[in-house]
Amino acid sequence: MTSEPQRARFRKVQGFSSDYAPTTITQYVSERSGMQVIVANRKGPKINGYFTLATEIFDDSGAPHTLEHLIFMGSKSYKYKGLLDKLAGRAYSNTNAWTAVDHTAYTLETAGWDGFAQILPVYLEHVILPNITDEACITEVHHVDGNGNDAGVVYSEMQALQYSSNELMDLRARRLLYPENIGFRYETGGMMEALRVLSPDRIREFHRAMYQPQNLAIIITGAADHDDLLRILEDFEESIKDDIPPPNPNFKRPFMDSPQPPPLEKTTVETVEFPEEDESTGEIVVAFFGPSCIDQVQGTAVNILMTYLCGSSVSVIENTMVEKEQLASSVSYWWDSRPNTVIWFQPTGVATEKLAFVEQRLISLLKEVASKPLDMDYIKECLQREKRQVKLQAEQSEQFYATNIITDYLFGKRDGSTLRDLESLKEYDVLEAWNDEQWRDFLKKWISDAHHVSILGKPSMQLATALKAGEEARIAKRKEELGPDGLAKLQEKLENAKTINEKPIPPEVLDQWAVPGTESIHFIESATARSGNARALGVLDNAAQKTIDAASTGSPLFIQFEDVPTNFVHLTLHLGMSETAVKYKPLLTLFADNFFNSPVMRDGKRLEFEEVVKQLEKDTVSYHIGSASRLGDYEGVSIQFQVEPEKYKTIISWLHTLMFDIIFDPVRIKAAIVKALADIPELKRDGRMMAQEIDLAIHFKPESYLSAKRTLVKAVYLRRLKKLIEKEPETVVSWLEELRKSLFTFQNMRVLVTADVAKLSDPVAAWDTLMKNPALDSSKEVLPIISLSAMLNDEGRAPGSFGSVVIPMTTLDSSYSVSTAIGLQSYSDPRLPAFLVALGYLEAVEGPLWNAVRGNGLAYGVSFSREIDGGYIQFKVYRSPDATKAIEASRNTVAKLASGEEPLDRHLVEGAVSSIVFGVADEQSTMSAAAQQNYIISVVRGLEPGWNRNVLARVRKVTEDEIRDAMRDIILPVFEPGKSNVVVTCAPIMEENMVKTLSERGYKTQVQTLSHFYDDYGLKAGEEDGDEEEDEDEDEDMSEGSFESGSDDEDDE
Repeated sequence: MTSEPQRARFRKVQGFSSDYAPTTITQYVSERSGMQVIVANRKGPKINGYFTLATEIFDDSGAPHTLEHLIFMGSKSYKYKGLLDKLAGRAYSNTNAWTAVDHTAYTLETAGWDGFAQILPVYLEHVILPNITDEACITEVHHVDGNGNDAGVVYSEMQALQYSSNELMDLRARRLLYPENIGFRYETGGMMEALRVLSPDRIREFHRAMYQPQNLAIIITGAADHDDLLRILEDFEESIKDDIPPPNPNFKRPFMDSPQPPPLEKTTVETVEFPEEDESTGEIVVAFFGPSCIDQVQGTAVNILMTYLCGSSVSVIENTMVEKEQLASSVSYWWDSRPNTVIWFQPTGVATEKLAFVEQRLISLLKEVASKPLDMDYIKECLQREKRQVKLQAEQSEQFYATNIITDYLFGKRDGSTLRDLESLKEYDVLEAWNDEQWRDFLKKWISDAHHVSILGKPSMQLATALKAGEEARIAKRKEELGPDGLAKLQEKLENAKTINEKPIPPEVLDQWAVPGTESIHFIESATARSGNARALGVLDNAAQKTIDAASTGSPLFIQFEDVPTNFVHLTLHLGMSETAVKYKPLLTLFADNFFNSPVMRDGKRLEFEEVVKQLEKDTVSYHIGSASRLGDYEGVSIQFQVEPEKYKTIISWLHTLMFDIIFDPVRIKAAIVKALADIPELKRDGRMMAQEIDLAIHFKPESYLSAKRTLVKAVYLRRLKKLIEKEPETVVSWLEELRKSLFTFQNMRVLVTADVAKLSDPVAAWDTLMKNPALDSSKEVLPIISLSAMLNDEGRAPGSFGSVVIPMTTLDSSYSVSTAIGLQSYSDPRLPAFLVALGYLEAVEGPLWNAVRGNGLAYGVSFSREIDGGYIQFKVYRSPDATKAIEASRNTVAKLASGEEPLDRHLVEGAVSSIVFGVADEQSTMSAAAQQNYIISVVRGLEPGWNRNVLARVRKVTEDEIRDAMRDIILPVFEPGKSNVVVTCAPIMEENMVKTLSERGYKTQVQTLSHFYDDYGLKAGEEDGDEEEDEDEDEDMSEGSFESGSDDEDDE
């Protein structure tokens, strides 16, 4: 029997091109199911999918969040946990998901269309027809283990968040903004007390209600094959037609067909306590309802107005409250896209005793701004800069179109008319015509005259103690009620669930899909050209080099050009620090804070910092100074500008001014110190960051920039520097001058220019403006780039004698760890391909470490670093109920694979190779990223052109024996006492067990406080300041005194 040809079931709604970026947007809708498909076509090696559902719920059960995890546990046709991720791993792909308050998005990132097309129908079946079993809910959502403790992937994730300052303040604000019939009120991630009683049936019920094709948008960015896409989707809809109900004509569109929030009837200010040992600084959030996010003119007006108010150090709120009055370290802002947007202000680093005053000051300042004429010239500059930044994001960011399309799908018109707003930036033309009265009316309506909700976040040691005691009592009561038999039954139930969930995937199931070819991966090509001293690296025969050679020649300044078809110029000045004295290195972050925010001499006149910032904002799209780590140089500094091509010479002139004509003003310096000090308490609450910082202190020399910029250096150094600048401002200014002179020398400079080279006017000679300065001696040879390995101390070069250290932190409910050992020393090491494949194998989603650690609830995640430049390897545990158990489980897993006791899985090996291909595509996903990668390979690492492609060819030839050798010889030592060092940060309640376990494992173990790892870099406190400073240090050291177990030799240097 022959069937009739199937008519196309996906109707093209519209197609249009953005007039500000090379992107074409096409919208389709399924006539059968109502499913939306929106494709933003753009060139590049990656295809990104965002499978988005509007998910509205009216409780804190966490059902939306649980589905984000349960979807990956199997589907109707593929009842295997991990199949989707293993399939993705072999097809140059990554899967992920997130849950927001208004939607859940499932992501698929793939190198090339072929891999994306292969996974798409399997992924969509997991989303629409998941296999949600009771056993999956036990491990992924919540369970009680044999020790009476609560666990589960979702539960553990929310346990680490529920009592954080951000979560407590945000949730209270939403409770005050929204009544009980509004979905935005609720914690879609799930509150712990609700997750403990959430049933599988409730989760399935929520899935049935929300996970329907008519509530699903398939959003794709990249070089998609539209015909193939529609064929795949039509086949998919055909395959599920008997398993889903027909589209409901009365389906209530989440959020849009629900009641809308009423206007605020009054202003509410509340204090919310959060657990914290350091009670010196708190936080504030202030929320206003704003206009609809779908109204492009109104929404863009909010952006411009917020930039005018808080966008930089010259914006009125930031300038007054941060720079002049020093009431906060910053005033952040953002807005939530909703039918009634929420506009947020967030003063951070506020002295606890001043919280109420600072909130009142913010509100009074907003009213003051609205009562006077605005600076219309600056408003227009904010508008123009915002427009330039949107154009750059549209060209450069993978998320720009996806984010806007998701918002439109959630809240825009289904006929596509609001999606069409992405065609142009005409809203800026409308706002260009607004006058002072219109802007002030807008400000008054939505902000200064409007009711608001303010939350004052107050740190509380008492709350921290009470929460700890309450949790211990709750668990103790449960254990007593359950008794040994009850606990044993719960453990048995858990083990049974694990056994069912971990059912192995038969090889023939995965073999249904061949590993895709790489022909559909379209890498972005960036052509390298060189001038001046850069020519010593080699000159290539290409059009860009011919353009540079034909241009007017300039000085021998080292310049590498990367030629890509961009509408912007990305300019980077790369500076080394080999000539910078160690004593000045802690000043680098302060120097960076002041670099764009200080007065200068320009054309014989002094420009105050406000005027400098305004002119820089006018002449750039963006600018930044910081570590050169993105260039692969962790010991360097980079100064970066994004400008339009016609501003190329202008920004070089600005660079000269900033480098040589900056005026270090003690008032500005002190303001920067105060801001930085206010941020330190919050930074010290971050367990993951502190573990990494302590690892740096153990393994790196003080002269390392990585070591000098640590928070634990700033904590003591900046406090003393503040006192010094109050007494001897000229001394601090002289130090900054010496630092400046050490950085800005000819031999210390390399330049990277990424642009459409043919469109540059005088690409080389334009730099003569800079080179005329007598401080730049062009006869000097360019200094070599300092390798990260050169900054390792004795312990860093041969880890193992230090042992382990445990740092209890009252701000933590879980634990984090960093283990360090010797790694590969060179990119030319013949073991590198096998090492990369071995790491890819171990780190695979649903791979051996995933199953051993995350699958058993031992940590939210583990990972390895690949610091070839440093010559070391690190193993990191993230958010674990017991990091030592996660380390031990990982060691056992690696040891079994390395010895051959556990065979290697052929499909995981294929996935590991594919993950390396994806990694290369990800590093080159945009034009500027591809250009930067060329610079890293050739200039920083000194490798041959095309090195990445050569490695891709070599990893395909790696044998199983080579993988096991890499695991045994390079990876396993990171778990071995005597060959590795371990840093653990944890909740105080975990300290005793951590010390016991590490000591039994063979590590010499000590317990320390954060202040043990302070370093003042020789900046001593004055005699009269000593006692006061010791008191401040003691604030965080109220835990048990330090002690050591193991050897008496405790030197860490």
